[in-house]
Amino acid sequence: MNIKVTDTNVTKEQKRQLILGATQLVVTILNKKPETTHVVIEEIPIENWGFNGKQT
Repeated sequence: MNIKVTDTNVTKEQKRQLILGATQLVVTILNKKPETTHVVIEEIPIENWGFNGKQT
């Protein structure tokens, strides 16, 4: 599973919580084993992030 976030103000603890939460979702919803669930967090530079047709 890949999670993409902007690279602004994301702490190590928040990343840990994202990994734990995403893993739990996959285990609960898809009945996967946590030991075979991989989570990758990709931090995107804020200038490379956009939505609604605009750059952030």
